[in-house]
Amino acid sequence: MIKKKKINMKIKTGLILSAGFGKRVQPITDNLPKPLIVYKNQTLLENTINFLIKLKIDKIKINVFYLKEKIVSFIEDKNFPVNIEIVDDGETILGTGGGILSLINRSDEDDVLVINPDTIWDEGYLNSISAMEKIYFEKQIKNILLVVNNSSCFDKRFNGDFEIKNNILFKEKINNFKYTGCQIFNKDLISHKQLNYFPISEIWDGLERENKLYGYEYKGEFLHLTDIEIYNKLFKSKN
Repeated sequence: MIKKKKINMKIKTGLILSAGFGKRVQPITDNLPKPLIVYKNQTLLENTINFLIKLKIDKIKINVFYLKEKIVSFIEDKNFPVNIEIVDDGETILGTGGGILSLINRSDEDDVLVINPDTIWDEGYLNSISAMEKIYFEKQIKNILLVVNNSSCFDKRFNGDFEIKNNILFKEKINNFKYTGCQIFNKDLISHKQLNYFPISEIWDGLERENKLYGYEYKGEFLHLTDIEIYNKLFKSKN
């Protein structure tokens, strides 16, 4: 029997990005925010929160915008055994970059774990994220992304986002590694930005140009709610 490695994360704050419109999953998201889509009798958001609890994260911040009242009601009804703060994007949606900035401004920690709820997080990711954090602190870096080879993805229709060598991420004409939706992030990378809409890829692109965008490869199967086609193939059969 394989003994599970004990998870003892230094990072104690997790940011869950939950503000998006989920347009690629319409019509499912016409009246339901994407994080509240159910997979195996559990919403994506609930699965993500429970996953962060397994990582020993004790403070969770969730940004909301589209159909935000439904997410707020869901969190209130569930009464999770962890400190959760919901942060409203405001009058306009802030995008992935602006959303992270809004959340990180409310954190008293410099280093946070940022995670998307549309990946099916399970215990197979725990050791990889712990190992990713170890590299992050040992190398004293500012950002590291959990990536997966396209061959390990349930959805193989699209090319990847990056290539990886010696934990450095870079881009080629064809890339084989996809971002899983989990990264460790230092607030210094974003503190100079104005609080408005921008994608987090703006920060990544700057780091990549300086060979300072780091990655760690997850080698398990990657299940992610990409769009309505994946919903029909994967989610319908599991609910």
